[in-house]
Amino acid sequence: MQTQNDLQQQVHQAILACQDKHAEQITILELEKGSGAFTDYFVMCSGTNPRQIQAIADAVDERLEQLGLRPTHTEGYKQAEWVLLDYVDFVVHIFSERARQFYDLERLWKSARRVEPAELTAKPKKQRTVKGRPATASKNTRKKKV
Repeated sequence: MQTQNDLQQQVHQAILACQDKHAEQITILELEKGSGAFTDYFVMCSGTNPRQIQAIADAVDERLEQLGLRPTHTEGYKQAEWVLLDYVDFVVHIFSERARQFYDLERLWKSARRVEPAELTAKPKKQRTVKGRPATASKNTRKKKV
């Protein structure tokens, strides 16, 4: 079973692959559970020409294959206007600049939360404990008895 941390790490690897090929306007959307979304994340980016768009798609595919992931569905690779790589829990969209403006997925999924790449690699902070219990307030913030 895949954990949320595993999923975030996979999305992060997809982003790194996009960055390696100099993708532009990299955007990550975390889709809301109750929105009818069929996936958890969209990774969107743009390429400046068909060769770069295909190179980005190849880089994502190769990097995620090293993690044992293969897309369940791929669309648009030959045309290289909008390449879609579906990994079930996240989908990578690689657009030409023109296609990205035309389809405007950011507007269509405006209720989705924008995620910064650093958020995907941040480890949750450990909660301080006091004698086996979570700390509720520091010494400086506790109210003094009058």
